[in-house]
Amino acid sequence: MKAFGKILGLGLLGLLLIVVALGFALTHLFDPNDYKDEIRQLARDKAHVELTLNGDIGWSLFPWLGLELHEASIATLNNPKVPFADLQMLGLSVRVLPLLRREVQMSDVRVEGLNLTLTRDADGHGNWEDIGKPLPDPAVAGAPATVPGEAPAATAPKADSSERSVKLDIDSLTVNNARILYTDEKNGQSYGAESIQLSTGPVHEGVNIPLKASAFLSASQPNIKARTELTGELRFDRKLKRYNLEDMRLSGETSGEPLAGKSLTFSAQGQVLLDLAANVASWSGLKVSANQLRALGELNVRDLDKAPQVSGGLSIAQLDLRTFLDGIGHPLPATADPAAFKQLELVTRLQGNQNSLALEDLALKLDDSSFSGRVAIDDFAKQALRVRLKGDKFDADRYLPAKSEQAKGSAAARQAEVKQQESVAGAGTTPLPSAPTQEAWSSDKLLPVDRLRALDLQADLSFGALVLDKLPINDAQLTATGQGGLITLQTLRGGLYNGTFEAKGSVDVRPAVPQIGVNTRINRVPVEHFIKRESPDQAPPVKGLLTLNSDLTATGNSQKALVDTLNGTASFTINDGVLVNANLEQQLCQAIATLNRKQLSGEPRGKDTPFQELRGSLVIRNGVASNPDLKARIPGLTVNGHGDLDLRVLGMDYNIGVIVDGDQRAMPDPACQVNERYVGVEVPLRCRGPLELGAKACRLDQDGLGKVAAKLAGNRLKDKIDQKLDEKLGDKVSPELKDALKGLFKR
Repeated sequence: MKAFGKILGLGLLGLLLIVVALGFALTHLFDPNDYKDEIRQLARDKAHVELTLNGDIGWSLFPWLGLELHEASIATLNNPKVPFADLQMLGLSVRVLPLLRREVQMSDVRVEGLNLTLTRDADGHGNWEDIGKPLPDPAVAGAPATVPGEAPAATAPKADSSERSVKLDIDSLTVNNARILYTDEKNGQSYGAESIQLSTGPVHEGVNIPLKASAFLSASQPNIKARTELTGELRFDRKLKRYNLEDMRLSGETSGEPLAGKSLTFSAQGQVLLDLAANVASWSGLKVSANQLRALGELNVRDLDKAPQVSGGLSIAQLDLRTFLDGIGHPLPATADPAAFKQLELVTRLQGNQNSLALEDLALKLDDSSFSGRVAIDDFAKQALRVRLKGDKFDADRYLPAKSEQAKGSAAARQAEVKQQESVAGAGTTPLPSAPTQEAWSSDKLLPVDRLRALDLQADLSFGALVLDKLPINDAQLTATGQGGLITLQTLRGGLYNGTFEAKGSVDVRPAVPQIGVNTRINRVPVEHFIKRESPDQAPPVKGLLTLNSDLTATGNSQKALVDTLNGTASFTINDGVLVNANLEQQLCQAIATLNRKQLSGEPRGKDTPFQELRGSLVIRNGVASNPDLKARIPGLTVNGHGDLDLRVLGMDYNIGVIVDGDQRAMPDPACQVNERYVGVEVPLRCRGPLELGAKACRLDQDGLGKVAAKLAGNRLKDKIDQKLDEKLGDKVSPELKDALKGLFKR
């Protein structure tokens, strides 16, 4: 028995030596380069590809089935002269005996200088779609169509579900200096990946495979380039169709037209899962950085085989948005506050698909404001923006465009003019101020017309405190829509200085010149907050509670253009008011003293003039507001007036008539006493100059006062004549005749 075992062992050893010797003989005596034509024909017949072998073929048989191809290319049979793939060298070795067990045990696999060219023609057909397809058989092509109901001549055999899958076992995979180019002739777009480097550790199914790759990526429209590096550990299960990329890290740098000459350094980390059986994918432990931006989160995708649905969460750490956008070639426009957009951070939940994206449960901080709510793009193609936010406070003035140097110069010129007029206005005894001439409004562009024309907007905003044009609006509510170039402000309302404010309007940017309409209601808001002042310390010309209703239209895209084309109507009332630094009573007393031909003996006791009510209506035409019915109720005075407000230069020109009771003090100024012949006499005033001067721009109308004096003199003469007639006629004539004689002197 022992001898039999020895003989068997020697026999097996001899058989093995024979096999090795045979493999040696085959690999040394048989040269595959002599059979290139046969190999090409075999590739045509079996693989249905056109194989070109310009280099040598190296091979080994046992125990490794080794193969090396040099300078080879592959083309489809439909276009055999245009290869879609070529390579400098492909080297691989497979153990022979494990193949009998359906196991692929390979040594290092190396690919050098692979070029893959993919093209989709103008009809949408890709050259890769013909890979492995035989040329059409003319006989089959000319055969009659299958008669309905008849079975086809042959059917493809179904795969045996009981077949065991092939087991992979590769020591490593290395790809050096590969290149992939994709061109779409239909839209003129092309994408490329060059200098592709790929290396892996041992490739075994069900275990982690170390992976490292790098490439230079590019796109033609827009022109953009990127350097990328990818590392991680790949794990896959082909039976479960499950693929994991653990500890994934993607990093690199990109530049090109979208970045306007700037560059973006980026990195992304996390755990990536692709489950094709369940049609889901996920990216957990997501960490993203892009220049100064830092973000954390997770992404989940479901329904990969249908319409993919995205969900997840995202958190962006505090970011200097202005610096970040400037660093990627998209600088923000200069704002009134240079520190605006300096601090941004957000936390949100993501929901989306291939056409839309929503930021749900959004918590946003912008500078010193906080918002919560929802922001969504319902349709990427239509730029359908949906916003529903609630903020604690927001100063909109900080984010308005900064004034240009020209606008600053115009504002400075007008302020200088106002200051000069104010300096000569004095206490009301100086000559009448001149009408202003300097423009009060900027010519800077206001609206981004092109963006507004493409905007599809639905916005619902609320603020605990909103600052707009220096006006603090409490509990502000703003609702607006935009569609096809028509933006509608459905409402903007809130509390304003213990009063209320509401506005509605529209902006139509469909015409070449934007058209604007606005309807405003202001109820019992201190009027001084609407008056432009050079500095906060400067006293307003008038105080009081303003109630205003207006309906206005304008055209243009600057403050100046809008004011120049302003048209509409308005009505206003100011209650419980004060004319600041304007002693109207003193000026009226001066008028009475002039009529009495006396001099005032006392000094003015106050510098302000209080009033109970000031009201009127305005008809506005091309920036000039006509006020035909100005009325004021001042204790002891009745005021009527009419005039114009030139809103283009913020100037006024008014004629005002005042009926006075005179000095009603217990110890009146003798020169200001009103006797009975002055009852009902209207003292004329003329007000002209910058609107900021208020009543300080009012002076006695000397021409009008002369007419009043002449009228009073006529009345006085009539009184004397009547007195003489009474004395002369006495009771000698009837009362009717006496009245008739007096009437002669009235003519």
